[in-house]
Amino acid sequence: MSLGRTYWEELEEKILSPHACLSRRTRGRQLPEEPCSVRTEFQRDRDRIIHSKSFRRLKYKTQVFLIPEGDHYRTRLTHTLEVTQIARTIARGLRLNEDLTEAIALGHDLGHTPFGHTGEQALAEVFPGFRHNEQSLRVVDLLEKGTGLNLTFEVRDGILNHTGPNSPATLEGQIVRLADRIAYINHDIDDALRGGVLVPEDLPGDCVEFLGHRHSQRINTMVLDIIQESRDRPEIRMSEPVRQAITRLREFLFERVYLGSAAKREEGKARHVVQFLFHYFVKHPQHLPREYLQRVEEFGLERVVADYIAGMTDRYAVTQFANLCLPRGFSVF
Repeated sequence: MSLGRTYWEELEEKILSPHACLSRRTRGRQLPEEPCSVRTEFQRDRDRIIHSKSFRRLKYKTQVFLIPEGDHYRTRLTHTLEVTQIARTIARGLRLNEDLTEAIALGHDLGHTPFGHTGEQALAEVFPGFRHNEQSLRVVDLLEKGTGLNLTFEVRDGILNHTGPNSPATLEGQIVRLADRIAYINHDIDDALRGGVLVPEDLPGDCVEFLGHRHSQRINTMVLDIIQESRDRPEIRMSEPVRQAITRLREFLFERVYLGSAAKREEGKARHVVQFLFHYFVKHPQHLPREYLQRVEEFGLERVVADYIAGMTDRYAVTQFANLCLPRGFSVF
């Protein structure tokens, strides 16, 4: 028996929920392509994202803690992988399309700036309207490989709408939207405990009692709740008690971790680096890499500079800043 694309497409039709987005029924790509003989369209998108330079750069982009001392803190890449694992578990429990879910999850943060949300806010102040979800779509549509990855509509829609006012068009995209929140709330607590910013007794007692005392228990409670509440329904949702507990934990993190904690004391410097680089390259566009300089006429200088900075890793941004600001040794020989 051949296990080519047609086999997997037929298998999806047999085993997936009537509410699932089937590979065979994709709304297609912006530029038509010959189908792969082995992979479905969504499997193909997943592979393109994994092999992209933007995906590899996530390894050196901040999640919450800037340049942490230690190997076990999350980065934007490990966050992405945790979102993907949570999302796939939910998709499997609901008999939805795991390949589409995985592709959206792997690509949802490709456009995130260096220095996490601090970097995003700093860039938005000098380039108004910048949002990392829209930048992620710009990466897969245009910037990666110079022409984009030509992904399917469903993956592009899920990437764009993983945050923001609009709900994704597919249930698989809706799963990623919730999985993103589940992942960051839980791993940011874990990292804050690891870094001594919090101690277990600081966590809201009612949330701990309801969701679980351990990291794994809390994730399990949230995931199982979504599966239970969404089964055989045309929407992804969670129960009101779990939703309220998640909201309470998110508010707690803003109060105790995201705003003003010791772990965030370097944020002012990070903001300065991002905004200095933006103003520098706007003033000196000749120092942009050639592939970016070539886009200035089509997209405008500030848009291109924002693309360049958003693609930087934390350490590359710091290196560029140091090269431009710090004096270097001089030798006559």
